[in-house]
Amino acid sequence: METYALLIAATLNAGTVLALASLGLLINEKAGIVNLGAEGMMLCAAIAGFATVVHTGSDSLGFVAGMAAGSFMAAVFGGLVIWLNTNQYATGLALSLFGAGFSAFAGVSYVQEKMPERPNFAVPGLSDIPFVGPALFRHHPLVYLTVMLAAALVWWLYRTRAGLVLRSVGERPESAHSLGYPVRWIRLGAVVAGGTLCGLAGAYISIIYTPLWVEGMVAGKGWIALALTTFATWRPGRVLLGAYLFGGVTMLQFHLQGIGVDVPSQFLSMLPYVATIVVLALISRNPAWIRINMPASIGKPFYPGS
Repeated sequence: METYALLIAATLNAGTVLALASLGLLINEKAGIVNLGAEGMMLCAAIAGFATVVHTGSDSLGFVAGMAAGSFMAAVFGGLVIWLNTNQYATGLALSLFGAGFSAFAGVSYVQEKMPERPNFAVPGLSDIPFVGPALFRHHPLVYLTVMLAAALVWWLYRTRAGLVLRSVGERPESAHSLGYPVRWIRLGAVVAGGTLCGLAGAYISIIYTPLWVEGMVAGKGWIALALTTFATWRPGRVLLGAYLFGGVTMLQFHLQGIGVDVPSQFLSMLPYVATIVVLALISRNPAWIRINMPASIGKPFYPGS
């Protein structure tokens, strides 16, 4: 039983990283912008957060540094694709490649660094309950805040005027512009908000999830998060469930190795990516379903004068 409790706990922990990044990318895409640079933003945020904690000893400052790194990179991306109308896909790929290279360069001197002693997180009174306590109530507060964020995003997108405006910008930017809404600035705000969440996810990896710095430690989670938005058909609640599903698949490889399953480790390491391909292939069999839920102007540039 204890083994399964630890598997559930690890699933929630891994799912939090994917959920934060996916929710950020969902905000981008709801506004009509596709950002393929999540991997690079998360890597830069990871080294920024780790280095900050090493020098200051403060996890909070580390998270702030990670979010600042993500939002800055997203703002640069937004300026290029929204005002200069560069290709969103090519610019996002360039951002991802830049982030991978820059984080490797900046992190050379931090590979052997150690963080201060990590505190133990537990919900008083609930963490000691057999099975349930270790599985659900011994997590960093950000795990619970992520669930609340997904619920808040559902409410904001579908129950508030601001959420309606954001969705209208992603569906019909010309109509929103004709009604007097600053489409470009709204899109930039969405891009920066998405980058901030990707930065938070990257900082969570290096500060809490695996408290160390290793080159390329994000290990494809940014790409999985990007696929998750399509898997969830641009719905925050489904994003959260999908993140935990993929988090569980990721952790399953370690669980199987721990109980002595005789399967090559390389095959187990492939599981998260195989699951991503399988899910996307299954979804693609119903293109009408994707078309109904997908923002109509996603990936398309907007020209105010046209």
